[in-house]
Amino acid sequence: MTAQLGVAAAFELSWEDLEDCPEAQKLGCRLSLFAQAPFDWFLVESCVIETEDEEEWEEEQEELEELRDSFLVNRNLLQLTEQKTYRLHPLIREFFQTKLAQLPEADSYKQSFCQTMVAVAQLIPQTPTQEIIAAVTPAIPHLAQAATFLTDWLTDEDLIRPFAGLGRFYEGQGTYDQAESWYERCLEISRNRLGDEHPDVATSLNNLALLYNSMGRYDQAEPLLQQALEMRKQLLGHDHPDVATSLNNLGSLYQSMGRYDQAEPLLQQALEMRKQLLGHHHPDVATSLNNLGLLYSSMGRYDQAEPLLQQALELYKQRLGHHHPDVATSLNNLANLYSSMGRYDEAEPLFQQALEMRKQLLGQDHPDVATSLNNLANLYSSMGRYDEAEPLFQQALEMRKQLLGHHNPHLASTLNNLAGLYYSMKRYNEAEPLYKQALKLLREHLGHHHPHLASTLNNLANLYHSMKRYNEAEPLFQQALEMTKQLLGENHRDVANSLKDLANLYKSMGRYHQAEPLFQQALEMTKQLLGQDHPDVATSLNNLANLYHSMKRYNEAEPLLQQALEMIKQRLGHDHPDVATSLNNLAGLYNLMGRYHQAEPLFQQALEIR
Repeated sequence: MTAQLGVAAAFELSWEDLEDCPEAQKLGCRLSLFAQAPFDWFLVESCVIETEDEEEWEEEQEELEELRDSFLVNRNLLQLTEQKTYRLHPLIREFFQTKLAQLPEADSYKQSFCQTMVAVAQLIPQTPTQEIIAAVTPAIPHLAQAATFLTDWLTDEDLIRPFAGLGRFYEGQGTYDQAESWYERCLEISRNRLGDEHPDVATSLNNLALLYNSMGRYDQAEPLLQQALEMRKQLLGHDHPDVATSLNNLGSLYQSMGRYDQAEPLLQQALEMRKQLLGHHHPDVATSLNNLGLLYSSMGRYDQAEPLLQQALELYKQRLGHHHPDVATSLNNLANLYSSMGRYDEAEPLFQQALEMRKQLLGQDHPDVATSLNNLANLYSSMGRYDEAEPLFQQALEMRKQLLGHHNPHLASTLNNLAGLYYSMKRYNEAEPLYKQALKLLREHLGHHHPHLASTLNNLANLYHSMKRYNEAEPLFQQALEMTKQLLGENHRDVANSLKDLANLYKSMGRYHQAEPLFQQALEMTKQLLGQDHPDVATSLNNLANLYHSMKRYNEAEPLLQQALEMIKQRLGHDHPDVATSLNNLAGLYNLMGRYHQAEPLFQQALEIR
């Protein structure tokens, strides 16, 4: 107690020493508003200097520096750090705070501090780059100080801005738990201060919902987005940019949930509104084009998806420059479309470009980097470049576990993809537990009726088929086929894949008459949906030919196998594993037909590739 009194007395003496310069006393008091952390001096200047005249600003800046150095630093009341920032000792800060409370200007000082922190918050975009994060990180403790202790001095207009800025800062780095805390506090304080029906409450609901969407917590996101949409319509009218944003966000959520029929009209409406309200060249129009393109891609409507994704990419480049996180996302989305369409040579450079841009802009340990690694690995897996795919999948999986936790639905896609790679490499015992983990995650987060769940059930069934566990495979194939038809309609690429896979199972089980119509249906559907030259058409031709082979209908099998072989060579190159499989199939047919001179060179070619 005696020691504390002695310290207090010493501070009081220091304070009295400053009586000749009340401006230095006031400066000390203002510095106590900063958090117990180093601060950059320009933030102090922003709080204190009010003039907008350049010459006056420079004069006041010099006067402020003189006060700082002569009266505070030289008397050891303020410390200059090695990083050229400043900080107050905790006890000195506490002392200055008690003096601040006695000043008649205290409220105006707190308001100025809050305005400065609001300006910092507004510098933080939705997807902050490494450069922006590095620039604002020193100010984050002080922004948190304003949001935690000084909300009474934030204007109604500025109330949510510090919270939203902190939320974006953490969400943009994948630190979702911290982002959630700030967004929740934002919603609570905006409701308490502004009431339940206010545009900023709608914005707070929207921000929290978008975070939940990123975290895969779709059931929590949906009611918040619906609430925000209704509130914005009532408060702002039906033709307002914020209403378009809400429509877009709700549509994107429904796409993530596999509810495509609900997503499409919302995304179309958002796109039209944004064009009318903001003009055709606004970045928000690019976002709407991108989201609608992604939806069409998910629905297998590739011809509609491609021009939208291309337009979005060009618009982002024009408005945001060629080196921006949204450009990287757009490149990634277009590459995913090309990969789905079997246009692998077009997809690869786009995936690589997106990955490098994300690493440079967002840092090596960012959720978007994990997404890019996963997608590039998926492409390599489709191209038969398994040795390149595996380390990328493993890297993406570990990153997602660290960044998103072990129970995030985004983890399921990487588990599913890595399992698919092991399946292709015939490492079945490694694939099975990964598929089961993916299924568990999908059921927990997306329910029992979702396209991703159907796809993963189908993949596990294929694995059981390859392991000759036919009785386990059949009900999974049937379940996946029915779910896919219900969710995506009868005429979808995933339906064609399910038909083909079930047919393959029936062929293996010797149930040829059940297999044939399914193979034929899958082939016709694949041609219609993907075009005559897609690798999946070659696969379907191979499958039907192999069935005819098994049924000893050799003359019907031969032209199908020849056609499939030529297509695969053209699309995937002469050294792809699928070329070896096709050569082997055709050679096996010639062998059975007694055309040994034709069979032998094909067998040799297949062996050389493998």
